[in-house]
Amino acid sequence: MDGLAPQTEKRKDPRIRARWPVSIITDRGVIQGESRNITITGVFINCEEQLRKNETYRMVITPPHHQAFEVKGRVMWSNLEGVVPKEPLFGMGFSFVKITDEDRHHLNDAVCRHLQ
Repeated sequence: MDGLAPQTEKRKDPRIRARWPVSIITDRGVIQGESRNITITGVFINCEEQLRKNETYRMVITPPHHQAFEVKGRVMWSNLEGVVPKEPLFGMGFSFVKITDEDRHHLNDAVCRHLQ
């Protein structure tokens, strides 16, 4: 090693790797995407369209074998991902800005089940 200390996770909420379908509702219609990781406070999503940073979108996230839940999330950052130049995927990190108590419960339950 070159003297660097290993990085530790600084998140207070557990983050899971999960590939769950996500429907993002925009002014131009619905964009289909897929989560890559998720916490109870935010999600990282890949989709074929890049969304504007700092914009808020309604999203429906559907964990397998679990009830779908709806959130509003703000795009905090984005990057271009993908290896095929003709079919790039955009990766975007969302922070949840609005979620009902019931949907927060469903999300927390889905995250906890995934951790088991």
